[in-house]
Amino acid sequence: MTYCVALRVEAGLVMLSDTRTNAGLDNIGMFRKTFTYEKPGERAIALLCSGNLSVTQEVKTKLSRAMKESVDNPEIETLLNCSSMHRAAHLVGEAMKAVQFELRSGMSATDLSLHASIIVCGQRKGGKLRLYLVYSEGNFIEATADTPFFQIGEHKYGKPILDRMIKPTTSLSDAAKAVCVSMDSTLRSNLSVGMPLDLSIIPRDEYKFSVRRRIEANDPEFSQISREWGAVLKAGFDSLPSMID
Repeated sequence: MTYCVALRVEAGLVMLSDTRTNAGLDNIGMFRKTFTYEKPGERAIALLCSGNLSVTQEVKTKLSRAMKESVDNPEIETLLNCSSMHRAAHLVGEAMKAVQFELRSGMSATDLSLHASIIVCGQRKGGKLRLYLVYSEGNFIEATADTPFFQIGEHKYGKPILDRMIKPTTSLSDAAKAVCVSMDSTLRSNLSVGMPLDLSIIPRDEYKFSVRRRIEANDPEFSQISREWGAVLKAGFDSLPSMID
C-alpha cells in the first residue's frame, strides 16, 4: 500500500509521499513514489505514484525514455517540452494506457490487479499551477477550488485534516504542515504506509522546486509535528463537554 497527497493553493503546490510497498506480511520493501522533473525558470513537474509497482515503474520508464531520446530528436514530445500541463497529464495517461495494454495481454483474469494511479502536478512558464489525477484507464481529472487536493493509496486516515484546513489562501508553510499531519495520522493507523517520506514544494510562478526533502524516521521537525499534534488533540478532547450527566 502507499499514501501520496498533493495539494494546490494560491501560493503553490505541496506534495508528500511515503516509500513503503507491501506485497504480503513477509514482503515489504521501500521504493520512491515521487518523481520530479525540472527546467529551472521554465517548468517544474512532479509525479506521485500508487498501485501496482510494475505498472507505475514502466510508465515512468516510458516517460524517461522519451526525455532521453528527445535530446537527439527534439520533435519527440515529453514532459519537459510539451505545450501545457494539461498535455503533460495526457502524456502520462497515454503511457498508462500503453502499459496496461501490454501487461494485460499476457495475464489471465485471475492474475494480480494492475490498478494504478498517478498524480501529475506542476507549472510551466506562461501557464497556471495545475494538479491532475490519472487513473488506470489513462483518463484523468483536475483539482478545482472546491477540491484543491488529491490523495492516492491509503487516503482515509489523512483526509479530515485536509478537509478542515486547506483553503485557497493557505500558505505553503501551513500546507506543508497539513500534509505532514495528514501523513502522521496515516502512519499511526496503517502499517502498510511507512517512512521515509518525500516532501516536494513548487512555489507559484517560480518554475522550480523550492523543497525536495527526504524525511527519515528520526527527522526532528516531523517528530515535533507528530508529538505536538498529538498533544493538541489530547487537550482538545479533554476540553469537550461530557455527554453523560
